[in-house]
Amino acid sequence: MSNMNTLPTSIFNSTFVRPAEFYLGGFYNIPHVKYYYVFLCFVYIMTVLGNGFLLSVIYLVKTLHSPKYIIVFNLAFTDLCGSTALIPKLLDTFLFNRRYIVYEACLAYMFFVFLFGGIQSWTLVTMAYDRLIAICFPLRYHSIITTKSVVVILLCCWMFMVGITATLAGFINRLSFCSSIEIKSFFCDHGPIYQLACNDKSYSYILATITLIVGVCIPLILIFSSYVCIAIALSRTISREERLRALETCTSHLILVAIFFLPFVGTNVAALTSYIHPNARIINSSLTFTVPSLLNPIIYSLKTEEVRNAIKKLCRRAKMRNINAK
Repeated sequence: MSNMNTLPTSIFNSTFVRPAEFYLGGFYNIPHVKYYYVFLCFVYIMTVLGNGFLLSVIYLVKTLHSPKYIIVFNLAFTDLCGSTALIPKLLDTFLFNRRYIVYEACLAYMFFVFLFGGIQSWTLVTMAYDRLIAICFPLRYHSIITTKSVVVILLCCWMFMVGITATLAGFINRLSFCSSIEIKSFFCDHGPIYQLACNDKSYSYILATITLIVGVCIPLILIFSSYVCIAIALSRTISREERLRALETCTSHLILVAIFFLPFVGTNVAALTSYIHPNARIINSSLTFTVPSLLNPIIYSLKTEEVRNAIKKLCRRAKMRNINAK
């Protein structure tokens, strides 16, 4: 599959050569891999139901119409969109053996997967900022964390990540693909694509590094820094009960951060320090991209008291309607 001599190519600007299609080579020669595809299908269905339910609860219950839950709403929305951008196409590609993907569609695929992943990351940073202000500056919380300020922060995150990912995908058009068209990944991943190029790929390497720093390293540093400040603020609090109450408001966010970042960091550190079989790396990476979106709404529904109370309120409302209808 690595030879593209028999495939039609397009030449533009008299210098850049691109294939009409790429070939996705992930999940190759894995025994019983169809069971894994069934699992991913289940993950996607539950992700849609869980995030759709959380979005509905936040929309329907007025007590959740607050800046904090605008951030949660944004996270649930990006979880839903990110899974929808990745999993259906992944299943169509590998379950039905449609491994060839049109060049332009591949770039769009890359753009949306990276966009929603980046926004998920920065939404977790925004949540950390909300917790930082709530614990370190409780008296000024409602004047700093307003609906307007949160919407502005989230809009900036969206515009910034759209710019970064569009540039990342756009620079692929400056590469020539003279031999192989096999992408050794489960989706149109940027790294495996630009490494196939036969001309200067230094700009794509620099952009990949910048995207990694912007999408993973800086968010992790900011989240870690915010919790250092929170820990210092709590250490000055005399009451043990107040500390526990404050920490309780952070547990959901800390679990989300751990689920989102640790698998990604762990897989990449293991890949750099030791040998990982390509299929094991692809399965780990695909789980890293898909499982957090499934678990986020479950964690928020079970661990957050306001959401639990909102769900109870909706259930009571539904019961009252049924009684009145009878």
